Amino acid sequence: MSDVVNLRLARKAKARVTAEATASANRAAFGRTKAEKSTAATETARTDRVLDGARREE
Repeated sequence: MSDVVNLRLARKAKARVTAEATASANRAAFGRTKAEKSTAATETARTDRVLDGARREE
């Protein structure tokens, strides 16, 4: 036979795991300095320009 599982504790443990995943994503997105954000924006803009320049006309 299997062990008895307290569903309340299992539900709370699952919620804790999902909250940690959300917090990790938020730390990656919002926990950057202003210099890091501007560098990422500059790099994204440069990549977009390069891709637009390589686009073929139809």
